[in-house]
Amino acid sequence: MLSYQHGFHAGNRADVLKHAVLDAFLRDASGRREPVFYVETHSGRARYDLTGADAKKTGEAESGVIALLEDAPGIVKPWLETVRQSGIDNYPGSPALAATHLSERDRMVFFELHPTEHKALETALAGDDRIQVRKSDGYAGALKLAPRRGERMMVFVDPSYETLRDMDAMAEWTPRALKRWPKAEIILWLPLFRDEREADFGAYLASLEDGVVAGTRWKVDPSDETALAGSAIVAYRVSERAADKATAIAAALQGHWSKG
Repeated sequence: MLSYQHGFHAGNRADVLKHAVLDAFLRDASGRREPVFYVETHSGRARYDLTGADAKKTGEAESGVIALLEDAPGIVKPWLETVRQSGIDNYPGSPALAATHLSERDRMVFFELHPTEHKALETALAGDDRIQVRKSDGYAGALKLAPRRGERMMVFVDPSYETLRDMDAMAEWTPRALKRWPKAEIILWLPLFRDEREADFGAYLASLEDGVVAGTRWKVDPSDETALAGSAIVAYRVSERAADKATAIAAALQGHWSKG
């Protein structure tokens, strides 16, 4: 489906967990000896205006990244500094984080099928010779790629989860990806719903291969119509240092939000 646009939800608590953990993974990857080949299957528009009409319509960023800019656990402050440098009118999504942290020797490929988001993604990343932006299905397109000799591959998967078919698609794609790239780091974002409909799906992902699961839930007002009550990252083959940082970030955010 192509109706989802992330601008209405950018900077919310789900984004906070996702981007803070991904930021830590990217910093870890950028410090290695081998170059990185970074791929995203569902890229969005790379940057978002949290002062704009779309973000203001939902107000989700107010209790997410904007609140953290005033008061945040220390472990997420490196990521927040990147946000501050960009500005909340230019909030960095995952492609922008990758472009910021990865080095001149690294390569990036970003897939985005939604025509409006794809055009914005191209504009946001224009002029960067390290980057290719492709308007095609990210699941199929990514599986056609492979790292060059000496490269370390890193794949980030962040679909919209508009319907349960999105979970089915990831459930089918993930074991294929793990087999296709036996040494690649594969990072999946998973929403946590109020009714916990994702529980069996999350358990299935965790059973495919040893990895790290880092997530947090927050209290939801009973009158709020949102189905989302948390956010998680499932990651395979990341370094032990990065895995420890991910779980520490999730725990810190859980504690911080539980005070509110």
